Amino acid sequence: MGQVIVILGRLRRVLRSCLKVRQNVSLLKAVNNMACLCERLADGLVLHPTCIGHVWVFEQLSGEELEALANAAIRKRYSRGDMIFTQGQRADEMFLIKAGRVKLTKITEDGEEMTLDIRQGGDFIGENALNEEIDYPVGAVCIEETLTCGFTRQKFERLVMERPSIGLQVIKNLSRRIDALTGRIGNMSLTNLEERLYRVLVNVAREHGVKSAGGLKILFPLTHEEMSFLVGAHRVSITRAIKALKESGRVMQEGRNLIVQVG
Repeated sequence: MGQVIVILGRLRRVLRSCLKVRQNVSLLKAVNNMACLCERLADGLVLHPTCIGHVWVFEQLSGEELEALANAAIRKRYSRGDMIFTQGQRADEMFLIKAGRVKLTKITEDGEEMTLDIRQGGDFIGENALNEEIDYPVGAVCIEETLTCGFTRQKFERLVMERPSIGLQVIKNLSRRIDALTGRIGNMSLTNLEERLYRVLVNVAREHGVKSAGGLKILFPLTHEEMSFLVGAHRVSITRAIKALKESGRVMQEGRNLIVQVG
């Protein structure tokens, strides 16, 4: 009887080991599949090592789920000057920039185009489309040959219908992200968001600001929705972060415009 128990214990360990190997092989296969599909379209472009399955919103998916994600993803190649989306267009697509650079722009009420930020390989754009019915508050134009990998809202919803476990994990990841950004897991997350928002505001102020008492005054108003899109955060978190920046004196409000302290 004792020998049987020992044998059963060994069998369990072997089975667990085999299962772990199969999971690792499946995960490796999924990652290789994602890379392979992008490489077919790259044709000389330098690809960023980050794949769509590595993005925070898809963390902790199994190898099989990552493979399904990779197969369902839409890859697009753009030429310099191509618009990926326009300001005011329904935000129904999220994507990872695999290669190239994308300029985020805003058209003011006077019809002037302002450059807000430059995104590059490894940056993920449009995750707000997962949980909010919004329009793109900015436009995105390619400033060089660009390759993206992502999903339309419809395509992603179809994938979730076919594989509910993916949807459940994404919900968990989104909840974790919102918790982090709203400060429920400590002040460090808020501090990181403050720094990200401050860097974006500094860049905008340097590009489209004038000297003012206390810093550079941004020539046009920025809404919390626009700032949330630029830094990839929830609007509630942006409200807290901008409040903290004002309390620290790094950002001031003058009417509808922000004044940014630039070192």
